[in-house]
Amino acid sequence: MTHAEPSEMLRAMFLAHVYVTLKPTVNDPEGLTIRGALHSLGFTSVSSVRSGKYMEIMLEAADRTVAEAQVAEMCRKLLANPVIEEFRVDLEEAPVEA
Repeated sequence: MTHAEPSEMLRAMFLAHVYVTLKPTVNDPEGLTIRGALHSLGFTSVSSVRSGKYMEIMLEAADRTVAEAQVAEMCRKLLANPVIEEFRVDLEEAPVEA
């Protein structure tokens, strides 16, 4: 029987829901195209569409604070362009699989 290191026993799995959207001041041609298509399909009540990206990231971390910091760093370094995009992260503890 092998024993896990103490630091490994204290780690938890987290699921991060990452939403990346264009900043409000940035033009969104994809959103305008989607709005136009919705109007042509008869959904004329749609006044505005902003498009973006959604990602789910499963990660292991010592605790929630560490996981939040890691995902925020991922967003700043790769997942979002800080010049034109902003991001939001919803983090939950991942269910343990049997």
